[in-house]
This record gives sequence, C-alpha cells and structure tokens, in this order.
Amino acid sequence: MSTGGQPGNLRARPNIADLLGLLAIMAGAVVVATAGRHMLVPIPASEAGTIHLSPAYLPGYAVRTTLRMFAALAASLVFTFTYAVWAAKSKRAGQVLVPLLDVLQSVPILGFLTFTVIFFLGLFPGRMMGAELAAIFTIFTSQAWNMAFAMYQSLRTVPPDLEEAARCFGLTPWQRFWRLEVPFAIPALVWNTMISMSGGWFMVVYSETITVGNTDIALPGIGSYVGVAIEQRNLAAIFYAIVTMLAVILAYDQLLFRPLVAWSARFQTDDGATLATPDPWVLVLLRRTHLLRRFCLRVGDGMTRIGWLALGPRPSAPARALIPPRLMDAAWIAGIILCALTLGWKTWTFSLTHYSTGQVLHVMALGGLTLLRVMFTVLVASVIWVPAGIWLGLSPRRARHAQMAAQFMAAFPANLFFPLVVVAIVHWHLNSNIWLTPLMLLGTQWYILFNIVAGASSYPGDLLEAARNFHVKGWLWWRRVMLPGIMPYFITGALTASGGAWNAAIATEVASWGDTTLSAQGLGAYIAHATVAGATDQVGLGMAVMAAFVLLLNRAVWRPLSNYAARHYTFD
Repeated sequence: MSTGGQPGNLRARPNIADLLGLLAIMAGAVVVATAGRHMLVPIPASEAGTIHLSPAYLPGYAVRTTLRMFAALAASLVFTFTYAVWAAKSKRAGQVLVPLLDVLQSVPILGFLTFTVIFFLGLFPGRMMGAELAAIFTIFTSQAWNMAFAMYQSLRTVPPDLEEAARCFGLTPWQRFWRLEVPFAIPALVWNTMISMSGGWFMVVYSETITVGNTDIALPGIGSYVGVAIEQRNLAAIFYAIVTMLAVILAYDQLLFRPLVAWSARFQTDDGATLATPDPWVLVLLRRTHLLRRFCLRVGDGMTRIGWLALGPRPSAPARALIPPRLMDAAWIAGIILCALTLGWKTWTFSLTHYSTGQVLHVMALGGLTLLRVMFTVLVASVIWVPAGIWLGLSPRRARHAQMAAQFMAAFPANLFFPLVVVAIVHWHLNSNIWLTPLMLLGTQWYILFNIVAGASSYPGDLLEAARNFHVKGWLWWRRVMLPGIMPYFITGALTASGGAWNAAIATEVASWGDTTLSAQGLGAYIAHATVAGATDQVGLGMAVMAAFVLLLNRAVWRPLSNYAARHYTFD
C-alpha cells in the first residue's frame, strides 16, 4: 500500500514535478511584480495610453485583467469573512447589514464609478495606482455581494445536529467557526466564487474604461480592448478578445477552480447521488511533488493548529451579561431609528434644494419600467433554465461537463452582443425599449442555472428512488417530487438573478456600436447618461430610487418566498 503521506516519503529529493511547480511559481511572481510596477507609473498621456487592437497585445492585456480580477477576488474574500460573518453571528448587526447588502448588490457599476474614481484618483494624484484601484473596486462590487450572501446563508443553515455535536465536544466559538461552520460553508462558497468570477468578467469593460465627466482613462486590459473594438466596429478584434477570454477562463478553471471543487467535495454533508470522478491533473501533479507537497502539508498543519486555538468561552461557561439583553435591544433599536431619522432629514433637505417633485416622479417612473424588465427576464430565465438545470443536475456527469460551458457563457460581457442587437434593431426599425431587454437576460439566467443544478445535484437519492418505485411520472413528478425539493435553491437563484438584472440594467439599456447608440427608457439608461455627463446629483437620485425599488422587491417578494421555502421545502 502507498504511504505517500508519511514523513519518510516526504524526505525524498526534489523531482521534475517540483521543478515544474517552482518554475510556475516564479513565473507568477514575475508577472505580479511587473504588473505592480506598472501601477506606480504616472498616468500616461492620451497617445501613450492608446489601446492597440493588434492581437500581439492581447496576452499582456489578458494578464493585467486577470490580475485585477484576482485582486478583487481577494478583497471579496476578506469582505465575506468579515461582513457576512458579522451579519450571521449578530442578530442586531444582521438587522442592518443584510438589508444594506441587498441594496449594495443592486447598485450599478457606473453608480460606484461616479464617486470612487474621484476618491481613488485623489489618493494617488497623477498615478496609475488610483485608476487601478478604482477598476479593482469596481470588479469587487460585482463579486463580493454574491459571495457574502452565500457565506451568510451557509452560516445560518448549519444543521442543528452538527451544532449540538459541537456543543457536546465543548468547542469554543473560534473552534466552532473554523472546524464546523467554515467547512460547512466551503462548497457553497467555492461554487459562488466561480459565479462571482463570471460576474466580474461581465462588468470588466466598464471597470477598465473609466469615463466620468471630464475623466477618461483606458487601462490596458481585455475590457478596454473590447470597448475600443466596439467603438471602431472591428469584428475581428472582438473575435480575438473572445478567444483570449476563453483561454484565460480555461486556464484559471484548470489551475484553480477544478482543484478547489474537488477539494470542497470533502465537506459535502448531503446524501445526494454522487459519481466518482478522477482528480484534476493539478492535484495529481501536486501529489507527485516532494518539496511542494511537504510545504503544503506544513501550511495545512499550521492552519489546523490555528483553528483549534481555544479562543472564547466554552459552551458550559456561564454567560455574564453586564447589560440586560432587553436593554441592549432597546438601545440598538433606538440607535437605528436615530440614524434613520438623521439620514432621512439630511436626504430631505438635500432633495429640496436639488430636485423637483416632477424630476423625482419621472425617475420613479423610469424605475418602474426597469422593474418590469427585471421581472420579465427573471421569468424567462426561470422557464428556460429550471427544466434544463434539473436535467443537468440529476446526472453528475452531465453537470460536470456543462459546468465549464456555463461558466464561460456567464463570463461574456454584454457588449460582445451589442453589434448583433444594434444592427438588427436599426435594420428592421425595431423598438429599442423592447428588443434591448433580451440583453439583460445575459446578467440573470446563469445565477438561476447554477443554483438549480446545485439543488438537483444535492437532491436525496433515496427520495428519487422511491418516486421511481411508485411510478411517479409526468406532471405529478414535477409538482410533488422535484420542484418542492429544489424550491429553496430556485428562490436563492431568482433573488440573486434579480439583483444581477438591476446591476446589468446599466449595461443593457444603452447599447453602442460605433457611432450608433440606442437607449431604452429606464433607470439604468438614466444613470448611464448622467454618469457620462458627470451629473453626480442625477446619479445619486437614480441610485436612491433603485435602492428603494430593490428593498421593496426583496422585502415584499423574495424574502417572504425564501422564508416560506425554508419552512416547507427543506430536507431535515
């Protein structure tokens, strides 16, 4: 029997696998250092900062874009393990942080750019660092919210029997978090991290091409390359960009996400049907190394020791409350009310001097039009992808094969489809208010598909076998067996898709191809035009109205449906 994990085997000399791994690490370090050096140079003049459409520049652009994506992903992980954990662990904090997260995930990218570009450029005047941080922050806003929601939902749904076992073993809060709650959340977090990377690609054009008022900066990257190709109507350059995106997505999928998915399978707690799959080649290569494997094991042992630190009180320790809980609750509610009244008063006084009643009503009407588009796209995506997602998820082999294709399609920026849509609308004299709406589907459908596949994959195999034995088929099977079982996953996917649709409105209600620009009446187009004009007052009004619509929709529709599904359609 192999004893690959024994210390004696780890003392072997370095082999060819170690050499390949070390060369890859050194190459990555050189790339990161080179990109970091470019961040410290002065902002180039317009001629020096020109984006070249020659395919020879695409590898360098791809590296710069990928590094921005992973820098934003690192910031998103830090945000997830602080903000989401605080919201899940503290009932009082959750009353504020969860609604705030609902709003943040729906504020459009250009809404952030309007304010953050000025802030970051002011931190590093005349340097590329400010523009780079603005771009990274913009990508962060398209990744962090989904990951935070996944972590929050996982921490709130830890099985009671596992929590009882943790109490019986006397685990402290620190030990329970790292030995129970984080492992339980890892599968969902890894899955949603993949979705978030795709969401970052969807908005990469707007993060690298910064146009706010008189500020116009194009950062070297695939996003700015696509923006220039659209402006110049260069179909060949768009094709080159698509091929490059495919290569980059394939690379980090093979090198990072497939090993992570294989590793996260260790923490699955459901009893759904599984299929033995071969290990990714990266894991196989790592296991054949000697030095790198030994280093990884040492790092893992160190992290395990940190997770077992006895920080915090034991479950048996008597609780000592210096202030009665009821008094704390009353003070917390009073503080929330005071902050809300102060913010409301400041907003009211600002609105009286900057906005008219007719202007506010007009923006609210535009928000209603965008709301109709959002609900329509979620409905269409559900009709298409719920049956398809169930069909894929019930077969682990099909789900595995479809994962890469769905991940790549979810990463497509909406701009890549603008030529087809704009040319068709102009050629057939179509109504842009109607025919620009399908572009919003690109920002919504994949959230529903990913969640439906996850729900179908985790459906208990014994229940499916019982349905087959009782010959439950047709509409009865859908109504009584499958749809109730995936309902919590569908609600989560629809909620996330709704937020993605509001976010995508800024990119899909205004479509350009060369000097031809089409606009649909809606809140996204209003914010887009105000951002380009540098009208921060109008951008603020549009963002406030969008936040109000999102809160109302979540509180009136999605949260009640989510609570109902959690009570009636979960497997305990």
